[in-house]
Amino acid sequence: MKTAPSMHLLDPLSPDLLKAATRNGFGEALCEIGEKDEAVVALSADVSGSVQISEFAKKFPERFVQVGVAEQNMASVSAGLAYSGKKPYIGAFAVFSPGRNWEQIRTTICYANANVKIEGSHVGLDVGEDGATHQALEDVALMRSLPNMTVISPCDFEETKKAVHAVWKMPGPAYIRCTRNSTPTFTTPETPFAVGKMNLLCDGTDVAIVAAGRLVYDALLAADALTHDGISAAVANMHTISSPDAAALEKLARKCGAVVTVEDHQVKGGLGSAVCETLSDVYPVRVRRMGMEMKFGESGKGNEVMKKYGLDKDGIMKAAKEEVARKK
Repeated sequence: MKTAPSMHLLDPLSPDLLKAATRNGFGEALCEIGEKDEAVVALSADVSGSVQISEFAKKFPERFVQVGVAEQNMASVSAGLAYSGKKPYIGAFAVFSPGRNWEQIRTTICYANANVKIEGSHVGLDVGEDGATHQALEDVALMRSLPNMTVISPCDFEETKKAVHAVWKMPGPAYIRCTRNSTPTFTTPETPFAVGKMNLLCDGTDVAIVAAGRLVYDALLAADALTHDGISAAVANMHTISSPDAAALEKLARKCGAVVTVEDHQVKGGLGSAVCETLSDVYPVRVRRMGMEMKFGESGKGNEVMKKYGLDKDGIMKAAKEEVARKK
């Protein structure tokens, strides 16, 4: 497998890749934009340390609001701050924001197109030991159903930093999905990032693997392993799920003739649904959606739980092989 030179990636197969949680990228970038823009403020629901807003709170205590365990209030307060010209960033566990405060996000933020940025942390099966109650597997579906909302699922620490900076420059609401556990950082500061633009990390002709979030890395590992079976797999990072890159998706679908989507989320309402909806308009093709098959998760180490439900390199390889065989 050869990664695209234009992507400026580190070698995904290197054992020396540094690991970091994407929530750390969020916190670091928030401090960076806080230094540049006094209008940036942050709010959290009694979990500022867990969602990595605590460093911003230390640096800019006058621009931080601890609302307590009150996610619905946090959304409404942030909307009021946005109405007054501030640029609020709010952070909490995704099962509670947007899980608990969806109506407030809908009515006070999205309806008014308020300039509020939302960090949903501790997402997906990767949360592991916290169990089913805290494994947010529906948050993308909730957020991408809302008008005016931009939904981004970054693949690693570096891309999360880019996402935070990108939405700071954009008016209106945005949702950034972050992991609790550390994952390999394989993109670099030079890797391109633009909201709404798909990144083709490696090209292929037999099957297109379209992934988002932490599973982009596993998709690259799967593509490399597939080459040993004579299968040429393309890997695309579709980080912006609210508005998939239709032109790039169509080009990839026409070239490969089969698409596999991969996400740490329910198969309904997330990346897979967004890709199907997009391709149905421009180039209908078979899409195999990989994710949670409308089930709740369970407690266990994140990687073990992901493996049990087929959301790892081996699971992606199996699905890709089946889709290539189906074409024949």
